[in-house]
Amino acid sequence: MKKNSRLLIKACAALVIALSIAFFGVDTKPLEASSHREAPLISEDPLADNTDLYAFRSPDDTNTVTIIAAYIPIELPQGGPNYDSFGEQIRYEVHVKNDATTRGDDITYRFTFTKVNEDPTTFFNIRLGKQNLKTTYKCEKSVKGGAFTTIIATGIVPPANIGPRSIDNATVGLGKNYEQLITDAIATATTGERIFCGPSDDPFFVDLGGIFDLGQTRTGRAARDGVSGYNVHSIAIKVPISGLQKAAKPVTQAANILDSDFVIGVWASASRYQTRTLDPASGKETGTGNWVQVSRLGMPLTNEAVIPIGAKDKWNALTPYNEDPDMEKYFTNPELGLYMDNALFGSAVPALSALRIQRASPTVLGNVDFGNTKNGLHVLFGHAATKGTALDTAIFGKYLLRAGQPRSVDILPIFYTGVPNLAPYQLATGKTAGNPLSAGKPFINNFLPTFGDMLRLNMAVPITPRNHPKFSSLGIVQAAVLGLTDTVYNKSTKMEWIPNMDGFPNGRRLEDDVTRIELQAVSGVALAAVGLWYDDYVIGQSPLTPKLLGVLGYTAGVERNDIGFKPAFPFVQTPWNGYNYHFKGR
Repeated sequence: MKKNSRLLIKACAALVIALSIAFFGVDTKPLEASSHREAPLISEDPLADNTDLYAFRSPDDTNTVTIIAAYIPIELPQGGPNYDSFGEQIRYEVHVKNDATTRGDDITYRFTFTKVNEDPTTFFNIRLGKQNLKTTYKCEKSVKGGAFTTIIATGIVPPANIGPRSIDNATVGLGKNYEQLITDAIATATTGERIFCGPSDDPFFVDLGGIFDLGQTRTGRAARDGVSGYNVHSIAIKVPISGLQKAAKPVTQAANILDSDFVIGVWASASRYQTRTLDPASGKETGTGNWVQVSRLGMPLTNEAVIPIGAKDKWNALTPYNEDPDMEKYFTNPELGLYMDNALFGSAVPALSALRIQRASPTVLGNVDFGNTKNGLHVLFGHAATKGTALDTAIFGKYLLRAGQPRSVDILPIFYTGVPNLAPYQLATGKTAGNPLSAGKPFINNFLPTFGDMLRLNMAVPITPRNHPKFSSLGIVQAAVLGLTDTVYNKSTKMEWIPNMDGFPNGRRLEDDVTRIELQAVSGVALAAVGLWYDDYVIGQSPLTPKLLGVLGYTAGVERNDIGFKPAFPFVQTPWNGYNYHFKGR
């Protein structure tokens, strides 16, 4: 009788847990977030949390593109005995959009992971050549919404970089150095992709302590990389460009270096079962019901620096294919713009004093005010001067020109559509003085009109070698500077390669300083690049005014990763060593 009572109690306990989950909303709705723990709900589920997403033409093989989706924030290298790893009962997915005329993904890569304890008699993670929590994965691929096909059946995930006895020692450990473990884990899919899944150094770099202390970024030795010395888990996919282009064309068939047919949009996600149940007898977890997306990431820092805290979970519950139009107001009147405007709260954030919004940008069409809630270029809505430009109401003007939403002309398209190679989105080089609507020098085209947050990359743009003397972590911002000021590039309006045209926000290279670039963009640097200069500009004189130079000279403090990157796939650095972490770094 007592035995039956205990069984009944256990059964009731399991039922209560399941019912609580079902009725009180735990794990029954899309609980999403992205980047480094910046949304409330996903911070409780780190194994499913996207940290960063990268997409760039591979510097070691320029006929390919590398996509890297990182998960699990702030991994402590010595965090045993149960080291961080990809989670079971989670679907990790990398999504590619290459055709705006279709619905949903055009290519989806799905990863599911399995863990096995090879020696459950020890508390050590690795001992005598055996691994506990040994992890393998299956990679499946879907094209044009079709069925998923397995392209890697049993991929290898390297263990945590625990220390020399566990990894290198042939007597008590695995007997291989960690670089060999990484090499052994790189697999070739049946469809030709090269794939790596495993722990790595966190490739992101940012002064988290300064940014989140009400924007108090620091410079020089005072700046602190908040993710230095921590690891993440990375999924890296190296794909031939012909495998991503919508008509399977190789990059050699691109019409030019800004060919619209070579634009892709990339985003990453993680999903869990709708209901998760804990067995009180064994402590094990099982999942049932539909798969529900719990994490999402496209453009970097969207949810950290654009979406307010009250909307973070709602925003993350969406996909690029069903965005809530009401969320667009956070891009068209960005909060950060309030702290870069002396007429509002600019004086309250001294660290951002170099970043200022154009409140009276002088043009031959009149002064333009981009302050929050002002009209910006909406003053040109329907104007004859917009004919044939992207601002023509017969083209994209109705989307880009909005009353009281001044940044609908720059911040919104950067995040939600990409930027087309049309005036006014051409460099001011060659434009009629004071007329941003006139034709200028092409420098970007990553326009893919699927109206949602994705990282967009034009795969036709040639790479900038990492050892090029003009390589810069400022990406497109630096390309614009060179196209405006460097005599090698500013003597004509012809389309030509400019160093760093392959940088963020045209894709995202590992080296790109996205924090600095996005803060400069909110401060109007993209507007200035196309001829909407800062308030201290006088038509006919040099646009390199003190305000523009101040914005270009702004730094968020940490400008590079703590240990650099590898020159070849998977490019992310070796994960930090737990044993040597506090003593010798690596």
